Amino acid sequence: MPSLLFYHFAYEDHLERRTPHRAGHLAHAQAAAERGELLLGGPLNHPMDGAVCVFTTAEAAHAFAGADPYVLAGLVGKWEVREWEAGVGVCVDKV
Repeated sequence: MPSLLFYHFAYEDHLERRTPHRAGHLAHAQAAAERGELLLGGPLNHPMDGAVCVFTTAEAAHAFAGADPYVLAGLVGKWEVREWEAGVGVCVDKV
């Protein structure tokens, strides 16, 4: 079942603090997308205080967060995975 990964950033100055970890985070995300696990993701804006990613499974979302350079560096204060029943849009039951 598709799952949402929610990040809650630990710092108000996340943009500045993420700089040394950004390339690793983006490479990690790209690899998950190439494996077909990460379907869509990005930060929440105004304010940029978190992010949301859509994964094919809860297991993939947990594995991603557990190895994400942002999480490992302490930039994410809290994260959670929630299974998601998409009602409209992409045919997620084929994922």
